[in-house]
Amino acid sequence: MYRIHKEGKATLIIMGVVLAIICLALVQFTSLPVWILSVLIFLAVAFYLFLVSFFRNPKRITPVNDHDIIAPADGKVVVIEETIETEFFNAPRRQVSIFMSPANVHVNRNPISGNVEYLKYHPGKFLVAWHPKSSTENERTTVVIRNKKTDLLMRQIAGILARRIVNYLQEGTAVKQGEEFGFIKFGSRVDLFLPLSAKVTVQLNQVVRGGETVIATLSD
Repeated sequence: MYRIHKEGKATLIIMGVVLAIICLALVQFTSLPVWILSVLIFLAVAFYLFLVSFFRNPKRITPVNDHDIIAPADGKVVVIEETIETEFFNAPRRQVSIFMSPANVHVNRNPISGNVEYLKYHPGKFLVAWHPKSSTENERTTVVIRNKKTDLLMRQIAGILARRIVNYLQEGTAVKQGEEFGFIKFGSRVDLFLPLSAKVTVQLNQVVRGGETVIATLSD
């Protein structure tokens, strides 16, 4: 059974009350045909169930180890390429990007254990999340995690529907692989910038599960 994420509880309560009032008002104070009322009530219930599904927080079992880099989010792999990371490393990195549709789980999880070395929020645009420039022009939050074996940069990116990025991390704190570090509301993307020595184990258009799917492995 899915749990409801804490980011959605207030939204679900408010929307539940609002939709219930609207449905009650339609029944009590309008003279619409029964079939139209039935369709409107059905749409209201369907919309509420969509919200419940969006804020689901399934339990994930993470294979915690120092050799694997775990998917930080559910979704589809839309980018695998070598690029120059210009915000922190200013050096060549392997970029892996995961696009989250509104139907995906939107909980974000730490891909590795380590210390948060860098954290910065950037205001910006709301281009569609798969747009090539969304990584540098959209509203986003950048995090760098480092441990004794490796370091990586991950970037939460708001999409055309996403209007709120939540990030629970703080610079200088230790994090554990697989634990929640944030949430993005309504369609978004997460970029990972890995060392070139990391061996990517996913393919383009592959569907991954946050906290479970191995994105890349590190050599000894």
